Amino acid sequence: MDSPLVERMRAFGTTIFAEMSALAVETGAISLGQGFPDTDGPREVLDAAVEAIRTGRNQYPPGPGVPELLEAVAAHQERFYGLRLDPRSQVLVTVGATEAIAATILALCEAGDEVVTFEPYYDSYAASIALAGAVRRTSVLRFPDFAVDEASLRAAFSPRTRLVLLNTPHNPTGKVFSRAELELIGELAREHDAWVVTDEVYEHLTFDGVGHLPVASLPGMAERTLTISSAGKTFSTTGWKVGWVTGPAAAVSAVRTVKQFLTYVGSGPFQPAVAVGLGLGDEVYAAVAGSLQAKRDLLVAGLRRAGLEVSVPQGTYFVIADAAPLGATDALEFCRELPHRAGVVGVPVSVFHDDPEVARTLVRFAFCKRDEVLDAAVDALAGLRG
Repeated sequence: MDSPLVERMRAFGTTIFAEMSALAVETGAISLGQGFPDTDGPREVLDAAVEAIRTGRNQYPPGPGVPELLEAVAAHQERFYGLRLDPRSQVLVTVGATEAIAATILALCEAGDEVVTFEPYYDSYAASIALAGAVRRTSVLRFPDFAVDEASLRAAFSPRTRLVLLNTPHNPTGKVFSRAELELIGELAREHDAWVVTDEVYEHLTFDGVGHLPVASLPGMAERTLTISSAGKTFSTTGWKVGWVTGPAAAVSAVRTVKQFLTYVGSGPFQPAVAVGLGLGDEVYAAVAGSLQAKRDLLVAGLRRAGLEVSVPQGTYFVIADAAPLGATDALEFCRELPHRAGVVGVPVSVFHDDPEVARTLVRFAFCKRDEVLDAAVDALAGLRG
């Protein structure tokens, strides 16, 4: 019998993350594929979750989110970026950033509307656009510097552009968009009367003194920007699935209307714990970024010793390398064979592109792992050149 799956979703099978994680389990390989840490986050945050469970906060939380988390998100935005929000009307808690992205696109896009985003893109972007019946229009970021191509970006806009979906710091490239690039995006959004939806889940994971600049903080952009973030990356609690959307009250209300029919609510006892985390001192945030920068440097050095050309990321959990010196001619097939050949799992960047030829031999490796795991992985990769 033919698949009953609707036509618009037939291009989306099992995600590459599920495939590569399963391959890591099957082969016992070192997984530098899916982006989750192998250590836990701040003790204060974990203890607050345990306390919430023990004190009975295990039923449905309020639809928009528990009050202390709504207030903590608003305080966080003002503390770090000078953005003042009403926690009751301009903040919505979601089941991770992935739900926030899907709910936002479903809320704002009619069938046939166009969504501008950058390639390579996180795979849920394409799926969420398809779910809405919208049309994906892309501008390519090219290895190794992943700079915005202004002509390509301008060409992606049209009279049907409804929103721009932007991820900074950017997964999978590790790029942090510059002020000039963000201002160009804002200019084009205003010109086409489009919304900007920003995925900023790696906002606190930037390196080398490069700061994160939210689009909503740029002149004239707060009123047309919905900002998405989450606790998973900042506090190493990716399994908790606590995210949020902030922005103009009418737009947040629109997202809430859709979100309530997706998951209704979620992450009950974890919400007050994340509120605790958002209030932690600057030294905690600095320590998280500093630790990851050291891990980035360790992996970059190891990949270079293995003979790979590497793009040094300014943020996130990920390094992109060209695996051609290890014999890669097709990144997807190379990554499927790599656990058997070297006992290491990576993710092919080609699956994040409409045209896989753009990233034919590029592989994404995650460095949010213990140092000994990273050392073992790069030694194994170096052995392929033997």
